[in-house]
Amino acid sequence: MNLAPFKHVLVLPKVRPLVLLMLFARMPPAATGVILTLHVAVTLDEGYGAAGLVGAAGTVGMGLGAPLMGKLIDERGLRLMLALSVTASTAFWLVAPLLSYWTLLVASFAVGLLGVPMMSIGRQIITALVPEGQRRVALSLDSISVELSFMAGPALGVFMATKFSTDAALVFIGVSILVAGVLLYVANPPMVHQDEVVDGPKPRVSEWLRGPVIGVFVVCAGATLCLVGMEVSTIASLEHAGKQGWIGVAFFAMCASSITGGLVYGGVKRTPSVLVLLALMGLLEMPVGLGDGSVLWLCLLLIPMNLMCAPLIAASGEHISRLAPATARGLALGLQGSAFTVGSAIGSPLAGVAIDHGGAPLGFVVVGAGGLLVAGIGWLLARQRDRVRA
Repeated sequence: MNLAPFKHVLVLPKVRPLVLLMLFARMPPAATGVILTLHVAVTLDEGYGAAGLVGAAGTVGMGLGAPLMGKLIDERGLRLMLALSVTASTAFWLVAPLLSYWTLLVASFAVGLLGVPMMSIGRQIITALVPEGQRRVALSLDSISVELSFMAGPALGVFMATKFSTDAALVFIGVSILVAGVLLYVANPPMVHQDEVVDGPKPRVSEWLRGPVIGVFVVCAGATLCLVGMEVSTIASLEHAGKQGWIGVAFFAMCASSITGGLVYGGVKRTPSVLVLLALMGLLEMPVGLGDGSVLWLCLLLIPMNLMCAPLIAASGEHISRLAPATARGLALGLQGSAFTVGSAIGSPLAGVAIDHGGAPLGFVVVGAGGLLVAGIGWLLARQRDRVRA
């Protein structure tokens, strides 16, 4: 594993402090799902179905809002977006403990629409800080940072909710978003690399939002379809075996595998395409159900497919940064976030229906096959484009 490229990226101006800042800034969003679920299902005593509805409302809001916030960055700059988004998000989380269920449901959609798109902001910042030749390594580093946030954020959120209360956890999320937003506002990092040309008329969306970019978005949706379906199936497998207490261990194995994959991907010279990475992810997910009910075997079988996770996210970000113009990168990365959201929205119920009919093993098979299907569609689209060019 060659770590030298990562060292070369980390010594570039502003990279190290901003990577650490985004690691902290992404922890609150990573914890929101589990905290809202516990608050609605336990504190408000509305049940897990109602909690899932609140989460779905926020997810739909984020899917619609991320491109809008990205476009605002492109046209008016990061600071204006942060002033609007951080204010709305902080206000929601601070008053959330006082809201009834139905008010919380509506407000969850609204805060998703105006929420801070920390995931896409981080990718845009890292893209602006490094030259194009080092973006693959930089985006691999960013993907690793995301995995670390998802390892620490939910664990911290559960600790706050169980040690104190879900009300305290909600307020903690609001304060954390406020602090991260203020730090980003003060830092005001560049959103376009200094070597990129941004003068002159801006290209129309129709000039760049075409086949190649749309193909990357399709792959992104397929990736989260596989990943969310994997998470749901893993939870179902361990709960059915009465081993709910080991769910955190399984999730740690997923994140650690993805981090390892990101380190390998950033250190090699030749890399597979996003279609190959997605196909491998889907193919390697299908046999995970063989470890159904066994913590050890389940964790071992989850490792190969999760090795593809961080590389796929990094590769898709690299493609988008190259295919979309610098003046529209915020919108493009926001649309990537929407694609991730669409995949999540499909993967969860798809796995759930499969689990209801055939248990957790069928859940792994169905979502893995779904990933393969999406990769096949992407391959056919790419082949069709090549024929048209020829």
